[in-house]
Amino acid sequence: MKISVFGSGYVGLVQATVLAEVGHDVICMDIDQKKVESLQQGHVSIFEPGLSALVRENLESKRLRFTSDEKTAVEHGEVLFIAVGTPPSEDGSADLGQVFSVGDAVARHRKESLILVEKSTVPVGTGDALTVHINKALEQAGRSLQFDVVSNPEFLKEGSAVTDCRRPDRIIIGCAREEVREVMRDLYAPFNRNHDRIIFMDLRSAELTKYAANCMLATKISFINQIAELAEHLGADIEAVRLGIGADQRIGYHFIYPGCGYGGSCFPKDMRALIHSAQQVNCSSDLLQAVEAINERQKHKLFERINAFFKGNLQGKTFALWGLAFKPNTDDMRDAPSRVLMEALWAAGANVRAFDPEAMQETQRLYGDEPRLSLMGTPESTLNGADALIVCTEWQQFKAPDFDLIKQRLSAPVIFDGRNLYDGERLAKAGLQYFPMGRGESCNLPVGSTTL
Repeated sequence: MKISVFGSGYVGLVQATVLAEVGHDVICMDIDQKKVESLQQGHVSIFEPGLSALVRENLESKRLRFTSDEKTAVEHGEVLFIAVGTPPSEDGSADLGQVFSVGDAVARHRKESLILVEKSTVPVGTGDALTVHINKALEQAGRSLQFDVVSNPEFLKEGSAVTDCRRPDRIIIGCAREEVREVMRDLYAPFNRNHDRIIFMDLRSAELTKYAANCMLATKISFINQIAELAEHLGADIEAVRLGIGADQRIGYHFIYPGCGYGGSCFPKDMRALIHSAQQVNCSSDLLQAVEAINERQKHKLFERINAFFKGNLQGKTFALWGLAFKPNTDDMRDAPSRVLMEALWAAGANVRAFDPEAMQETQRLYGDEPRLSLMGTPESTLNGADALIVCTEWQQFKAPDFDLIKQRLSAPVIFDGRNLYDGERLAKAGLQYFPMGRGESCNLPVGSTTL
């Protein structure tokens, strides 16, 4: 099948490459000429396990091509995926300018019938609005075109996106006509062999499903963080509580790990967009607003603990920071808790020596001129003479460090753990003070404390 994908960002590039891998003839279009030239050489700028090799393999097989010519891309595909950015506006709503630009390109160049697939995360009603937008442009140009708009939201997890795309747990398709359903079924047949993963529904329900899924996961994270805060005040251990509630199959263990808040390109943006959509139709969004508020508060917890421990005197102090990306196996720092922490430390006069396995280049891009930031080559090199170690991201290589080495190199034997990676009793025996999230008395947190 001939496929066009507009947008070579995280979603578009992964989708285009995996579709090419199973034999489809794919053109991926982007307006950034330099990015296209780099991709044509097989250079992938984002970090995602397995993606670079897969792009090169499909370029060599000529199943995957990249272009900045919108006419070529529009004319190529019988199915055209829209995987462009929908960045948040100041009011939290999604900016759909790039989505409608694709519609304009279709109206300008397409002569044969076409299926347009929303892969970008878009507010409910976008498919209908895009249909009106294209028809208006066609009318102004004195042309006609048979086209259908389909909602086919992505459910990729950064760090395992290629695997998720190859073996999806569900394929949501929102469309009206049976003929379109058959085309989409054929398109996804290589991913649907073991059992039927396709769920057909109407367009608006599919658009809402994407937001509902992400907001549900975000709600679980904020819930466990709220319980972790309560556990600290009551002298309970959130890790024991987590195991106890996760054993209930109705709850499960996924997304109930307490921490220093969620970030990334999806949860924060989608939560704000859904809240905005609710406001637009005069519908209450009390729970969604509470989830967002809890998460924003959670991102400040590490700084509050550090500031309380040092009695408000952080001027001139240096902190070793392990983890900058919002989660492991990605270099994405959008809405990352590390950014809130670092900026608060700098405002208080402290210095940060940081390490992340993949996000160093992105950190340099964001904070290259910050004199209080030093990016180090190894986790161990952040420690020398630092006043404390802070863990912000749960990378595998941080999970079993040399605690004796940490104690020797830190000027004060203190660890603030935003991801609950370590065993408090073991660290106490090693002579380290340990401040995780929600572990109560077991890790030196005073019962009823409002500061620690």
